[in-house]
This record gives sequence, C-alpha cells and structure tokens, in this order.
Amino acid sequence: MCGFASVLALDGRTVDLNVIEHMASVIAHRGPDDQGIYISGPIGFGFRRLSILDLSPAGHQPMLSDDGMVAIVFNGEIYNFKELRNELEKSGHSFHSNSDTEVLLKAYCEWGMECLKRLNGMWAFLIHDQRRGTLFGSRDRFGIKPLYRYRDRKHVLFGSEIKAIRASGLYQGTINWVVASDFLINNKLDQSKDSFFSGIDQIPPGTAFEMDLNGEVREWAYWSVDNIPRQTIINPAFEFAELFEDAVRLHMRSDVPVGVNLSGGLDSTSIICASARIREKAGAETSLLAFSFMDENFDETRYIADTIAQTSAQSIKLDTSPDKLWSKLAEVLWYHDEPVHTLTALVGYELMGLAASHGIKVLLNGQGADETIAGYPSYFREYWATLMSEGKAFGALSEIRKYCQAYGGLPWNFYLNLLKHLTLHQLSRLTAYRQLVKLRHRKLLNNNPWFSNELKCHVPDAPWHDVPYGLNDALSSAISCNPLPLYLRIEERNSMAHSIEARVPFLDYRLVELLFNLSSDWKMRGPFNKYVLREAMTDLIPDSVRMRVDKMGFPVPSNKWFSTTLYEPVMDILNSRKVCERGIYNIPKLIHAMECHRRGEVDMSTTLFNISQFEIWSEEIVSTTAVVN
Repeated sequence: MCGFASVLALDGRTVDLNVIEHMASVIAHRGPDDQGIYISGPIGFGFRRLSILDLSPAGHQPMLSDDGMVAIVFNGEIYNFKELRNELEKSGHSFHSNSDTEVLLKAYCEWGMECLKRLNGMWAFLIHDQRRGTLFGSRDRFGIKPLYRYRDRKHVLFGSEIKAIRASGLYQGTINWVVASDFLINNKLDQSKDSFFSGIDQIPPGTAFEMDLNGEVREWAYWSVDNIPRQTIINPAFEFAELFEDAVRLHMRSDVPVGVNLSGGLDSTSIICASARIREKAGAETSLLAFSFMDENFDETRYIADTIAQTSAQSIKLDTSPDKLWSKLAEVLWYHDEPVHTLTALVGYELMGLAASHGIKVLLNGQGADETIAGYPSYFREYWATLMSEGKAFGALSEIRKYCQAYGGLPWNFYLNLLKHLTLHQLSRLTAYRQLVKLRHRKLLNNNPWFSNELKCHVPDAPWHDVPYGLNDALSSAISCNPLPLYLRIEERNSMAHSIEARVPFLDYRLVELLFNLSSDWKMRGPFNKYVLREAMTDLIPDSVRMRVDKMGFPVPSNKWFSTTLYEPVMDILNSRKVCERGIYNIPKLIHAMECHRRGEVDMSTTLFNISQFEIWSEEIVSTTAVVN
C-alpha cells in the first residue's frame, strides 16, 4: 500500500526535515500517488502513498486525530475496516474519509493497544500519541508488511525498507558478516530478525512495542501460531470453504483494479476461481486478469487452460529468458536491499512488472498455503510421525502404502526412514547428542572448499531447534522461521518495486487458526497434501487441478541456465578483481567446480548464484569495499 520512514531523536532535538524527506524519497516507488511529512519535536514521520482505498486527498498520510494529538503512518490494509468502522460509529466516532487508515487511527483512540486483536489484515504502522508521550508500533501477525529499525545513542530510526534507514545520513553501519557468511556458506536467508546491514533488524511478526521519547521500550508478542485458541470444528471442509470465500472477498476490497498470479497449482487456482465467483455476484464488467509464467521444462498449460475456461479470466503470460532475468539482478537487489533465494525471485519481479503494465494495482497470490495447509513433500514424513505419536503405527503404514502407490517407492523403506526420524527426535533431547551434532556441523563447515577461513569464522553456531516431531510442529516452524518469512519478503519487495500491493488470502488469520485446530489427517491423507483445501474446493475448481499430486509453482531450470547462458556472466564475476580482493573465496576451486557443473558432474547452481548476487549486491548496493574484518 505505502511506505514510511521515521526518526526519534533521543536527545530531544527537533527532527531535521531534510533527513525525513530524504528517507522517504528513496522509497518513492512504494507510494507514487502522494507524500506527506509530520514533525513534532523529536519525532518525525515521512510517508509515500500508494492509493488503494479512498483515492481522494482525504486518505492523506501522516493522518492526525480530530484533536491533533495522535498521528499515524500506516502501510498495509485492514480488510475488515468496514465492520470496524460500523462498530466505532456506534461508539460515537465520525469519519472524514473512506480509508482504512482513519479506521485504524480511531480504533487506537478507542481501544488503545487492544485494537490489534480486532484487526484482520496486513500492516506495519507507527502512532505518535502526544497525550501519553509515546510511540506505538506494530507489525501484522505473519510479517507480511515490513518494518525495519536501527538505534544508536542519539536516534531510533524506522523504515519500510532498509534503504530508508541508510539514506538518513545517521546510519554508520556496514555489512553484517554474521548474516552474510550464513547466507554464502549455509544458504540461509531471513531466518532471524537480523538483516545484512549491521545494527538494522526487523520488528518481528505478531509483535507490538511502545517507546517513550527517551527510548525506553516495551515490546511484546500479541499473537503467535503456538498460542492459537482452541476451537471445535464440526465440518472441516465446509467451514474452510466458507471462511476461504470470505477471506478472498475481503482481500478483493479495493478502489483500484485487482488481478491474480496464476500457476497451475491448487492455491492460485482456488483464489482465482473464488475471485471469479465474487466478481460475478458483484456484476463486474471488466475481465479478471491472470498473470502466469511457464518455462518449457515445467509445462502446466493443461491446468491453466482448464482454470481459464472455468473463470473466463484473461490469461497474460510472461515471456522472458535467462539473460533478460540476469540483466535485472542488480535492479532487483536494489529494491530488496538484500540477496534473494533463487532465480525464481527474478521471475516474480518480472511478473509484477507485467501486471503493472496492464494497470493492476492489487494482485492476489497463494503465498502461505504451503506453510499452513501442509503443501511441501517433506510434510508427509511429519504427518506419518504424528500418526505414530498417536499410537497409530498401522495407520501410518497404511498411509505410506497409499503414498507409494501414487509416487512410487517401497513402503518399508519409507517406514524405516520414519523410525529413524523418530529415533533422532528422541536423541535430540540428550545434551551429548546435541554436542555431537554441533561438532559435526563445525567439521562440515571447516571442510567446505569454496570459502576462506576468514569468512568461516563469522558463521554463527546454529541455535538448536528441536527436530520437528509431527505435522503441526513442522508447520509452526515453517510459518515463524523458514521459509515463509523469506517468501513474504520476496513477494512484498517485488510487488512494491512496481507500485503494486500483493495480497495473500491464505494468511487470513481466521483460516490459519481454523487449520491449527484440525487433526493432521485433514491436512494430509494418502497421496494428497492440503487435503482440507481439496475437499473444500470440490465442484468449485477444475478437478484436473484439485486432484493433481505434483507441485511446481514458478520454477526455472537453474542447473541448465548456469551451464549455458549464465556461464559466462558468472565466470566474469569469479575472475574479477573485486572478487579476488574480497578474500573470502577459494577462486581456483570455485572455477574448477564451475567447469564440473558445466559438464553435468555436479549441481553448483545455488552456490554460484549466491556468490554472484552477493558480489553484485556488495558492489552496487552497499557501494563500499566490503572486506571481512
């Protein structure tokens, strides 16, 4: 929706207008429609608006309360703002706009910090309450919308993107080599609140804080997937279907055109079919636009064609190539401020650009479904482990047999691997075993041939996480740690780079709370993942999609591309003077590995991509010589 930046001067001095203006200007892509500044002594807000609801000047931010004592900057959407507005009007509040920003502001004035539990949406906001002398801030339950912070002795800085903080002229940090080394060596991204820039971190998802003007802060979690209220679900498929339809309906609230990202998969198909039904009931006259990408190696034409036939949507396909994607890498990294996970992120960036070129301002996609309804293949083992923990050993074996009938393999091999997994879970409770695992990880690190000891010494000891034991544990980890935070960051930055708001109906918190109250066999059953979604979508989406068991998304053949089209660009980077001076790589061994990759002997695509983008990022984004201290 928007972007904002903020400064709190801890020495009490009035915030410099030029600082706020510059911080906001570098995130102008997040809000090309309007801008605003608020300065009240030691607190300053800068705002860039992307108009989605109430396109009139009445939605201008920063927005002040009627008495001028409370100011807000808000990035996101409150999907239930109409319902909250009705409730507030009954309490005596009057409104001057049709924006959700004003609803959020008056919800805070009415209910204070307790307003958070009433919100259904995605958000990051800051509220300056002059009545209490505080700065109140929050981030939505899943961290869909970003909020970065930096603190030194004189200032606390906030920004919707890292570049806003760096543009302040008050930030003196450099590369966070702990995070960078973990990325280069262990391929870890967005698994903690720390960023690639020293001292800059994120407000965690589901978190709120209150800070006084001296910088004293209280921070707390107002929502967690591990503390979801218990519910009794009578008819899971029916209740999910009704709630999902309502979630999509709320996510389609917009005063600008709404489109959909469409693969041939279950999630995006469910969204576009629900969107088509909702539009038909509303009497929509324009076509629903669906944006897709398919590499020739991953053909989903059949499934997309069936969905387009059912919805009468207009299919718009992205035409790109590896060299075109590579040419966009530096640009993508500028918008992200940090490295990305795979070349798929570049495809997503181009898809957002395609949508923007067709006048789309809001785009629905299926992020979050895999992590909440159990969409990844690895979850089958956790499902079987859950059955074992419930004393259903024969049931687990029966489910394994059904799985093997669909995917192949010997049931007893899967069963023995399951027993091994359960044994490791029990061993993980022992301190001696944990120490052994730690030593093994350190040995693997020391034996890594691609990177220098100077870089390896920065790699943190991985915090111990208990081996997931059961499906809900695995889903909870996926939502809070890996991979959902990364995927949400990729989606958010890609969309906002093109002044598009990406919305994710599967992360309506009501849906997630329902799902975590279902037994595991409603998420996985036999050869099927996302079982409750499949049942809920009976007769609502094409059966060709509903009953398919393979999974693609928007994949690209990275292995092939780094052996052919991208071979020369990567070799140019590896042979560059800057890479040599960096002193963190074993260049001869990397070049040898590159040749082995080209001959098809090994797959080095992940390592090659990470090194390449790190070098481009450190040279063009950091704009300083990044040498390990």
